[in-house]
Amino acid sequence: MKNRFKHVVPRGKVSASENEEEDDNEFYDALAEGGGTPNQHGDDLFTLNIRTGHRRNSSDSSSETEETRETKQVVVVTGKHTNISRTGTERSAETNENTAASNTSKRQRRTRVPDKPNYPLNLWSIMKNCIGKDLSKIPMPVNFSEPLSMLQRLTEDYEYADILDYAAKCTDPCEQLAYVAAFTISSYSTTSTRTGKPFNPLLGQTFECDRSDDLGWRAINEQVSHHPPMVAQFCEGKEWRCWQEFTMTSKFRGKYLQVIPLGIAHVEFVGSGNKYSWRKVTTTVHNIIVGKLWVDQHGDMEIIGKGSALGIKCHLKYIPYSYFTRDTQRRVKGVVMDASGSVKWIITGTWDDQVEIAPVTGDSGTASNPVYETGSSVLAWKRHPPPEDSEKFYNFSLLAAQLNEPEEGVAPTDSRLRPDQRLMEEGKWDDANKEKIRLEEKQRAVRRLREAEAEQAAAEDRPYQPYRPLWFEQTKEDDSDVVHHVYKGTYWEAKEKQDWSQCPDIY
Repeated sequence: MKNRFKHVVPRGKVSASENEEEDDNEFYDALAEGGGTPNQHGDDLFTLNIRTGHRRNSSDSSSETEETRETKQVVVVTGKHTNISRTGTERSAETNENTAASNTSKRQRRTRVPDKPNYPLNLWSIMKNCIGKDLSKIPMPVNFSEPLSMLQRLTEDYEYADILDYAAKCTDPCEQLAYVAAFTISSYSTTSTRTGKPFNPLLGQTFECDRSDDLGWRAINEQVSHHPPMVAQFCEGKEWRCWQEFTMTSKFRGKYLQVIPLGIAHVEFVGSGNKYSWRKVTTTVHNIIVGKLWVDQHGDMEIIGKGSALGIKCHLKYIPYSYFTRDTQRRVKGVVMDASGSVKWIITGTWDDQVEIAPVTGDSGTASNPVYETGSSVLAWKRHPPPEDSEKFYNFSLLAAQLNEPEEGVAPTDSRLRPDQRLMEEGKWDDANKEKIRLEEKQRAVRRLREAEAEQAAAEDRPYQPYRPLWFEQTKEDDSDVVHHVYKGTYWEAKEKQDWSQCPDIY
């Protein structure tokens, strides 16, 4: 059975100056952006505004120029029934096999962490002084946290890295990009129930995760900057490698907290040289003051092909939660387009459960109003069921529960060795808060010493060497003038030799 997709492309433009107002209204616009109506169910119709470029317009009444964003609107009409092909069944089975493999690795890994203790706290007494401020610069007690660092939380992006293993075998770049899109969506799978704040890493803090023996990948993370906070990450599988530079800004607006990622993530497939880059979407935590905390992901994501995949791209729309829609909540919908702008794959699903992709097999109609026919849909990703009683231990997934498990031979800067985080995991929150204050004051003292040395060097008119990360270095991207942190390739060699002589004393 084939489904029919209608693709309409009217031209339009959106003023860049409207972005701030759009942020405030975004939660209530799901109906217009693809939610259902009494006469048209959201699964049958959705629209996407795809950015096609920028243009500067001069105003007659002012010498100032206004930047506008050129867009085209894609309307997709789908059938009500979806077929799961044999390929989709194999993908699901492969995922289950990889999940089972995590229990048959060379080492026996734990399956949970200690239960979260009940420590009452007056949230408003702390948050009332944070309205309008960047929360990354405000010290918080561990009562708001979960016993993982941001370095470990970012490593959870690879829980479903088997999707990349499968994508590496695709010979069609557009099909490969559809699987990459499913992988990017899967990284949000546990955020619907995870409301704890990760520990802000100390400058120079690291986290390694070597799951080569069971999951087929290994990752190294380092906090490369403290103001602004920035994490550099490199992860490699057998046929792919990923890297990202993660930094963010946050806005607390009384009722909700917004986290806006600013860094860029990349994946490159070794065999083909196909490379794809994307930015993460906005995360919003609701009911900060009153009610039960809940998390939403919303916004637009563009995954851009580079290298051998130059010209193709994927546009995803994370539809914000709305009380006024019949459509499934936490919905993600999107399209993959080739270099000519033709739609080749359709992507639909939810970021907390599963994603299906469907190839476009033919089209009819007119050039301005084509109707696309698609083949059977493929189950590209399905979320693993959470561990039993996970709500008692921070709603951790199996992988999350294993990230902070003590391990011998790691660098002395590894997150597993951070004492306040370890005390929190053990349920000793009062001791954890005291230790957190000590560590943060130690970091401030080191920063003051570094600033004093810089001032003295400037006064003596001699060069001063600023702080440099140990495992990453700044360099320009191959295809742009953007400077970012690149993995130097020396961590695993240092671990093999157990040579940690260059590591700073941060704990």
